[in-house]
Amino acid sequence: MPIDIDIAHVAKLARLALDSEELEMYRSQLGVILEHAARVQAIETAGVEVTAHPLAFTNAFRDDRVSSSLDREEVLSQAPGSRDGYFVAPPAMDSE
Repeated sequence: MPIDIDIAHVAKLARLALDSEELEMYRSQLGVILEHAARVQAIETAGVEVTAHPLAFTNAFRDDRVSSSLDREEVLSQAPGSRDGYFVAPPAMDSE
């Protein structure tokens, strides 16, 4: 079932300058996409259970555990600049 769409109008709305060759190419490509979407939409889904994922996951998270982190002094010693236990970086925006 061919789906007709005015590609020139869509291109104008998108402010695209397309020549006739490009218009025909996009018309055929979009037609294929829209026909596929129409076939998918026509599939009977009554009685199909709604899913968010095809696999049944139950609590895919690990337990929270306290663990040691990196040594602050060692990390700050490798930074280009630090002050009072924090990284020093140039301002993101000038106030001028």
